[in-house]
Amino acid sequence: MALNSTIYKVELQISDMDRHYYATHALTLARHPSETEERLMVRLLAFALYADDRLEFGKGISDEDEPALWRKAYTDEIELWIELGQPDETRIRKACGRSRQVVVINYGGNVAEIWWSKVGVSLARSKNLTVLDIAPATVAELVALLQRGMRLQCLIQDGQLQVMNDADAVAVDPQIRMAPAETVS
Repeated sequence: MALNSTIYKVELQISDMDRHYYATHALTLARHPSETEERLMVRLLAFALYADDRLEFGKGISDEDEPALWRKAYTDEIELWIELGQPDETRIRKACGRSRQVVVINYGGNVAEIWWSKVGVSLARSKNLTVLDIAPATVAELVALLQRGMRLQCLIQDGQLQVMNDADAVAVDPQIRMAPAETVS
């Protein structure tokens, strides 16, 4: 018997002062039985960071042709490709060739450090790649917000995020491990 995905309904209100993007998104997230709660919340965090009317979740963690999230132009060209965790170096290179901008949101503590030590030098040649790190403690705080029905507010200013529900707030400070030269400040 196959296990079913768990469905989460999220009302995500975003106030991104860095990009001047203000919107409320009604999202439905399906969590496959093999997906962790941590990955689900990092997926939601990635949506908040790069929110756009055309940003979409990919088909899932088992699909080789789609990322966790992506944004396509009206011409079907891939503008933004977002991967989570520690993707294979070959997958990242392929994404860099297919998309204008590629973002990897790395989380997982020591596992993330080991992954970066193996792929960091060779990925440095990728001119359209950004790698962000999210601290394990921050991911754990985000998981504490997880409910089947969530109403979250996300405030983004100066590269830092506040993710809030009615009772709690989580400060998220993504660390830039790598970014294209023109986006590093």
